This record gives sequence, C-alpha cells and structure tokens, in this order.
Amino acid sequence: MKFKHVVVLTGAGISAESGIRTFRDQNGLWEDHRIEDVATPEGFLRNPDLVYSFYNLRRAQLQDPAVEPNLAHLALAEFEASHTARGGQFTLITQNVDDLHRRAGSRNMIPMHGQLLSALCTRSGLSHPWHGALSASDRCRCCDTPQPLRPDIVWFGEVPYQLDNCFNALATADLFISIGTSGKVYPAAGFLGVAQDAGAMTVELNMEPTREDFDQGYYGPASQVVAEFLNSLEDQAG
Repeated sequence: MKFKHVVVLTGAGISAESGIRTFRDQNGLWEDHRIEDVATPEGFLRNPDLVYSFYNLRRAQLQDPAVEPNLAHLALAEFEASHTARGGQFTLITQNVDDLHRRAGSRNMIPMHGQLLSALCTRSGLSHPWHGALSASDRCRCCDTPQPLRPDIVWFGEVPYQLDNCFNALATADLFISIGTSGKVYPAAGFLGVAQDAGAMTVELNMEPTREDFDQGYYGPASQVVAEFLNSLEDQAG
C-alpha cells in the first residue's frame, strides 16, 4: 500500500453538481444575504427570524428529492471502504453542512462547520437531529428547563468542530487531498501547511488552481476528476 493515512478536505465545490449552491458568490454574499446578517452570532442576536428563515430554506433544499450525492461523493465513500479494508486509515474533513457525504456512505467524517439537519442547544451545546423548520419557539430535549435552539452551524467568529481531531489527522497523513475548496478561509486554509509539515503528498482537485504549492493538481468537474484520481490510487494499490 503506497499511502497509509489519506486525509481529504472537501468544500462547496464537491456538492455544486448535486444542486447545492456554493453559498458565497463573488460579491461576498451568501445566497443574496450579507455574511454578517446570516452567518455570525451577532447577526443571529440582531435578527434571529432572518437567520432561522435562511437556514430553513437551505434545509428544505437539501431534502429535495432531486438533491442527491454525485459521483464525487460516491467515489470517496467507495475509496474509503476499499482503503480501510486494506488496513489503511481514511479521514474525511468537510467544510460542507449538507449530508451528501453521509448519504453516499462515508463513515470516518468530521463535519467541521456543523450540519444543516441538526439543531444546537444554546445552553448545553448539544446537537439534536432536526429535519423540519426551526424557529425561536422550539426548545431542546437535553436540559431540565428546555432551552432555545439555533442552527447547528459554525458561524464566522466561532471555533470549528473537532479542530484538534482535524490537526491530529493531518499530522499523521501521508496523502492530503483538497477537493472543491478555495483554501482561503482559516483554519481550513492552514491544513495544507500542516500536511506538508507532516511530509504528506498534497493534491488539489478543483475547477481551477487556487494556489501553487500543491504537489499535484487536477482540474475539472468534481464528479470527473475525483473519481479519476481515486481510481488511479486504487490501481497503484492493486
């Protein structure tokens, strides 16, 4: 086996072909809203109804029957299964808040920015599965006195989930693959450097190059380049 621990980072680009908007456009707007209004704790305090409505729409979109995992999601899940069956390690870190990796069959996954299909208790910090609309009147099931819930999303200014686990995985990786992410938002933007310090081979799979310090880069639609690259790894392992 050429690579023992494969760490993959995915961003919005891997879900675009499934019909999920990439969220932030070239004008810095998130689905036609200012980031400060819908993706910060301050925005939630200022106008919670707007924030609830914003994520309710995204949650409903995600559950549209037309939105399904694409070939890139499926290829990652299949590679994880075969790689771990050979005794390798595989860690998938995703910046996405959709559940498409999970539906495709990925198992060892860190959703560092939270998940649309769960709600967060504002007091305990515990997550609760949540598939319907969420509002200020909804309450948790974890506290003696039920508390308000908020979208289970890591907003700007908040610490991503399982960050220590992310860095621990990167520190033992011998192959790091970045898929469909701009690599501009920290702390994920620093993952490449951590992997390089660990001596890992680094590969970018994206629509176009984002930086020049990856060892290899393959560019085009995720459903094409991800499957092709992972197939080449399978051929080497075989």
